[in-house]
Amino acid sequence: MDKTSPSAADAVADIGDGASLAVGGFGLCGIPSTLISALHAQGASSLRVVSNNCGTDDHGLGILLGAGRIARVTGSYVGENKEFARQYLTGELEVELVPQGTLAERLRAGGCGIPAFYTPAGVGTPLAEGGIPWRHTADGGVAVASPAKETRRFDGRDYVLEEAITCDFALVRAARGDRHGNLVFDKSARNFNPLAAMAGRVTIAEVEELVEPGALAPDDIHLPGVFVQRVVALTARQAADKQIEKRTVAA
Repeated sequence: MDKTSPSAADAVADIGDGASLAVGGFGLCGIPSTLISALHAQGASSLRVVSNNCGTDDHGLGILLGAGRIARVTGSYVGENKEFARQYLTGELEVELVPQGTLAERLRAGGCGIPAFYTPAGVGTPLAEGGIPWRHTADGGVAVASPAKETRRFDGRDYVLEEAITCDFALVRAARGDRHGNLVFDKSARNFNPLAAMAGRVTIAEVEELVEPGALAPDDIHLPGVFVQRVVALTARQAADKQIEKRTVAA
């Protein structure tokens, strides 16, 4: 089955207002920047995003955030995004912060059809006990707070119940992919991209290099095409457009 889309614009055309999105990447590494730009041009709003972080003020999901298109973020790191902090503190954005490992497992569980799991991360903290501000009021009060989570003891140790995450769509970026949707990720770009892809009901992958089916050795494939519905081949210029949060050079 050839899953290639003619363009990023075509691939994201049916993402509607209020859709939930699992978005891959780690900082600015491995982010689906072309798909994000296409979604920005498409105009969908009130998006509910699940991603490790929300980009920076000028790159990645920060583009959608700055345009007021994101209503809710589930992530583990605020990062280098001042606009993210401003919107959260003024009540414009709802934010659920999740321990990074827990976020990864919630996405993986969603992709595997596991509804929930127990973890020791967060036991005895407001993460389990509830009360963390998810949304503030304009004057700094708490409009929506996190609920308390179920805890249970196994072999003398307490664990907190975490629910799996599934989303309407997933946007990911791969180093290589074939027309069947089999994907290979490069180094740390593999951190969240495969998990986000698993959690999407419709997963859209932008690939830096599109190859024909059979060109990828089965043992080299990080994510099988069963999890991917659409593939967008990047141009050489798009593939080379990779940003760095903080560029450091020798003195």
